[in-house]
This record gives sequence, C-alpha cells and structure tokens, in this order.
Amino acid sequence: MDSIAAPEALEISSLNAFYRRSNALAKADPPLTVEQRRVVDSHWGDVTAEPGGVDYRECELGGVPVLWAVPKDSAERVLLCLHGGGYVGGSVYTHRKLYAHLAKAAGVRAVLASYSHTPERQYPTQLDEVTAVYRALLERTRPEHLAVTGDSAGGGLTVSLMLRARAEGLPLAAALVPISPWTDLTQSGASVVTNRATDLLFGDPYPMSIDGLVAMLLPEGVDPADPLVSPLFADLTGLPPMYVQAGGGEMLLDDAVRLQRAAHRHGVEAVLDVTPGEQHTFQMGAGHAAAADAAIARAAAWLREKLAP
Repeated sequence: MDSIAAPEALEISSLNAFYRRSNALAKADPPLTVEQRRVVDSHWGDVTAEPGGVDYRECELGGVPVLWAVPKDSAERVLLCLHGGGYVGGSVYTHRKLYAHLAKAAGVRAVLASYSHTPERQYPTQLDEVTAVYRALLERTRPEHLAVTGDSAGGGLTVSLMLRARAEGLPLAAALVPISPWTDLTQSGASVVTNRATDLLFGDPYPMSIDGLVAMLLPEGVDPADPLVSPLFADLTGLPPMYVQAGGGEMLLDDAVRLQRAAHRHGVEAVLDVTPGEQHTFQMGAGHAAAADAAIARAAAWLREKLAP
C-alpha cells in the first residue's frame, strides 16, 4: 500500500468515525508502514472544532519545539500539554485545538510540547524532552501557576514528568490533568479485555497491537513495569493533585481508575471523571460533541480553582 486516501476520502465526520476508519485500516494488506499510520494520525485533529479567539505561536523551550496557544484575555497561568499518539504518532498540530479549548475554558495559556516519535527515538528520549520544556517553563513561571495535562501516552507522560521532576528536586506543578492516560505499559488492566468490544480504536473488529507500541518505545532491557515507564506502579507521594478523565468504553479505562486509587493510597488528591460509553480521548470532539465540551468544562473549572491567585 503506497499511499493513504486524501483527507476528504477519510470521511471524518466525528471522532468515532475517525476511530472506526483507523481501526479498519488495521486490516490493510500489506500492513500500513509507520509513516502511513502517521498520515492517518495527522487527521486526528480534524474532528476538533476551532475554538476561536486563540493565537498560536511556535518557538522553542529548553531546545524543544513548542506551540503556544494563547486565548484572548487569558491569565498569566500556563498549562503544559503533552499530546497523545502511542509515542509513534500525534503532534502539537493534531492536538492544538483540543488544548486550546481547554486553555480557553480555564482562562490560561497553553504550551504544547513536541517530543520525538518511536521507533526512531526510544525511551527515555520523550521524558527527557518534556522535562527540558518543564525546566524552561519554571524559569519564567511560578510552579503554583503551572499545570500539566496530557492525553493517552501524553497522559502517562504527565505523571512520569512529575516523578522525574521530584527525583531531580525541581518544584512540582500545581495540578495535573491526565486524559485517558496510558499509565500501565504491561497491559494488566482488566478493561483491556472487558472493553475490547466497545473500544472503536484499539478493539474489535481489528484489535490494535498495544504491545507493539510498547516494543517500539522501550529499548532492550527496560522493564515496562518500571515506574517511570508505567507511573501506575510508582510511589506517587507528594505529587500534585490530579483530575483524571476517561471514557467508559475505552480499553485503557482501568489505567485511569487505578491511577486515582494509587494516588489516594499515597495521600495525593485525585478526582476520577469517567463519562459512560465514551471513547479514548473523546475530548478530541470538542466543539462538535456535547460530551467532549462538558468534560472540558469540568476539567477547566477544576484547573481554575487550582491555579487561582
């Protein structure tokens, strides 16, 4: 298969339609190459409406490319955003509208961090890069005015970033918002099996190889249960409060559920917000789907409180 259909041929009318299309491409013969899969992923953001009233600017922080999304009249508060894509795809461009919606609703500025894709660059490159961005942000933003969010792989990376910051003695952010976070790369959550029939992206009828994503990320000898790789297994003591969101129909649901439980065990404030029947990172439907808009509004209200003067 030498090419992927043009955007209009993908018939992207909603997030669910995009996920169904992406799932169906799993049966391609011959299988899609990594580059072809990235072309498909590049249309992920097509399902998100433009929020309006947001200015964008590209630059670098800590030597890493970033994209600022600055809503008009936003406060001097910063939301560091880590995009999803299984570490192999996704970008600041596929996710700029999602995080602009969240930043606008919260009344803050967002900065989306780029990080290297697998398999070209493996762990811990991605964690190193987002840590460099975080360190640079601390030079210009008070930690109590800084929050971190991320979806899917970026959701797990959100927690891993705080673990790395704690280990390095850096000030921790005021709040975390992991969205459909991938926190367990060993795939031990029961929902990986029980939600397979309801997950339009990873599940039936053509299950995606999550283990294949793990194999591309981790060099030989790195244990997928390592706490920096799978923050579900980390000691979360002292981490910032979390607002964890997930869809009730997704296979990674238990990664979110168990993250909240682990946070509570370690004395960390954590709210779990599950929308029944919704898909992985359903918030990508912002501006077109009521469930996505409502979820963003709830997370934004929580962020406003945590980032208040």
